Amino acid sequence: MIILGIDPGLAIMGYGVIETDGSRHRLVQYGALTTEAKTPMPSRLLSIHTGVEQLLAIYKPDQIALEELFFAKNVTTGIAVGEARGAALVAAARYTQELYEYTPMQVKQAVTGTGRADKTQVQAMVRAILGMREIPKPDDAADALAVAITHAHSMRAGALFKIV
Repeated sequence: MIILGIDPGLAIMGYGVIETDGSRHRLVQYGALTTEAKTPMPSRLLSIHTGVEQLLAIYKPDQIALEELFFAKNVTTGIAVGEARGAALVAAARYTQELYEYTPMQVKQAVTGTGRADKTQVQAMVRAILGMREIPKPDDAADALAVAITHAHSMRAGALFKIV
């Protein structure tokens, strides 16, 4: 099974693609879709939408997992990132109904064993789980791989995390 993990962002949207049989995971690809701050918002959202469509066409994932948004401080930033997540979600929903979402705490728990892990612990575990030589960069791509791994670990209970 091919899983596309997405870490939503407006300036940088991380993505990670893994192949899994449910217990073993293999890295396929990772990276980031980026937009420039000076670009008008509609163009940025279109770029994200188009970028996600291209990822879907290239990797043909069976399922797509996204990280839920959590913003406790900056509501303005949260709204913009929510719009970016929406652009990605529309592209994904046009492709499949096999869409899943996980909270940041669920991702940390699944990848490191604790929901209070810091970013470096998550990145180190992503590297180890996927047998990578180096920690994936940018951080957003490592986070997206962590989301994909989380979904792979949750496949038996996947219906609990499905976006309905």
